[in-house]
Amino acid sequence: MTTERRDSASLPRLSGKKLSILVERICNTYQDKFGVNSAEGDNLPRAQEIAELAKKFSEIIFPGFYTKGSYSMGAMAYHTGHLLTELYEILLDLTIRACRFECGQEDRSHCCVVERSEQVVISLLESIPELRQSTKLDIEAAYAGDPAASSFSEVILSYPGVHAITIQRFAHLLYHAEIPLLPRMLTEYVHGQTGIDIHPGAHLGQGMFIDHGTGVVIGETCHIGSNVKIYQGVTLGALSFPKDACGMIIKGKKRHPTLEDNVTIYAGASVLGDIVIGHDSIIGGNVWLTESLPPNTRIIISPPEQKIRTQGN
Repeated sequence: MTTERRDSASLPRLSGKKLSILVERICNTYQDKFGVNSAEGDNLPRAQEIAELAKKFSEIIFPGFYTKGSYSMGAMAYHTGHLLTELYEILLDLTIRACRFECGQEDRSHCCVVERSEQVVISLLESIPELRQSTKLDIEAAYAGDPAASSFSEVILSYPGVHAITIQRFAHLLYHAEIPLLPRMLTEYVHGQTGIDIHPGAHLGQGMFIDHGTGVVIGETCHIGSNVKIYQGVTLGALSFPKDACGMIIKGKKRHPTLEDNVTIYAGASVLGDIVIGHDSIIGGNVWLTESLPPNTRIIISPPEQKIRTQGN
């Protein structure tokens, strides 16, 4: 069997003339500046910078887990101060650029972007002790809720739900400070890493555990109580999107579920709409739910009929 080889000289080539024509055609699509992040414009945050921001924040929440080096407790104050300074500089720069985008075409010399950004960043950094306490409760919930978990350290290092929730709690503060772009970029970054999609607007209670996690979706106006456990493939979504007289979707309305304390939702369930799931309720796998449930309710679907045949019959 022979392999046919083509002479490289016979292959189509991108000649100088073709290249110039193609460059011109592509650049013509840039003229309206749609989807262009140029230094002459707002110079928006970039995906690589968001990844670095998430890494710095994760390191200050879990010292020694996200860098090659390890910290001694005696030098912890020095390392924490250094890390806080780096986090401050990265976050301030990104926040200023994101807020300048929000200003649009206004005269930025009269827009208190820097002052506002500094206030937001300082406030967020001052919230780190409380965020760390919340994350401790999430780790304890994961360890207590999963018989396969061997230690807290294993949960921190390898459980995607913990990583997704940690970054979402950070993004949630930026979201409520009304900083554009950054909150959603942070949660979408961790979504890409874990397969868990939590909108930064969602309110997460204490001691939340997402087991396995792949395919979990939690919408913007979800309100989740304490000690809630969610398995893979669960959707906490909207049932419909109300529209105004012009047919445009009305934004900012409550459209996602509220889960009270101690709710468990098993794999593949969809809980949709502005409904309330009462405390201590259990929603079985693959349930489709669009109505509120009172406390202490258990809802499951009937098991499918199965036919078993032995080989040869």
